[in-house]
Amino acid sequence: MISEVNVIADKERTKSRSGGGVGNVWLRASREKQGEPPLTRARIVDAAVALLDDEGMGRLTMRRLAERLQVGATTLYWHVATKDDVVDLAVDAIFGETQVPDRHADSPREDIATLVDGWRKAMLRHPWAATLPARQRPLMGPNFLAWMEFLQSALVRAGVTGKRLHAATWALYNHVMGATAAQSSLQLSAEETRLGQEYLENRRERYPTVAANNYIADDDWDANFSLGLEFLLDGIEAGSRP
Repeated sequence: MISEVNVIADKERTKSRSGGGVGNVWLRASREKQGEPPLTRARIVDAAVALLDDEGMGRLTMRRLAERLQVGATTLYWHVATKDDVVDLAVDAIFGETQVPDRHADSPREDIATLVDGWRKAMLRHPWAATLPARQRPLMGPNFLAWMEFLQSALVRAGVTGKRLHAATWALYNHVMGATAAQSSLQLSAEETRLGQEYLENRRERYPTVAANNYIADDDWDANFSLGLEFLLDGIEAGSRP
């Protein structure tokens, strides 16, 4: 059984390297059969999200996912060629949990703030997604693209086009992902916070501003995110003026 799985996986990797295959799961035709087979892509995605929520990215393997689904690994490989496929599908499923607004508000700024806030909440519900390493390929899932369409159309309505549109998009993307990754990963105990502040106090002459402004003790994630977003939106508005 293991050798058969390896052969299938090797074939997929070879196809991708030789140009005979496509590396992005969204750009390949689905292998779903007609008549609802026992294992479907939807079932795989649900199980993958549950596994990632329960155990984190470090515990996700194709074998563990197959065990959770109570199928053989060979069956799983029929639907998803690699673990990267599984991660791409799981990330897109997160974006599908919250509906993109079906209409725009009068203010593009309100649209952007609403979307970005929903994005952050989605990432915080699934902390593993916020701590993924730098993407090696763009997110192309239908749910993510619906979010991106709403965001960029709001930016265009605000007068942000061309290079500024891409820069504004990435600034907002990085704000969400950076803030949620930090919040998901940085969990200091009260004792660690106390010792950290004490460390800075003992070096106040060298780091006077950092020590005076409670750098270590500041854990008001919501306020910091909201204020950071305001700074970004103010800058985007200023940059879009003629």
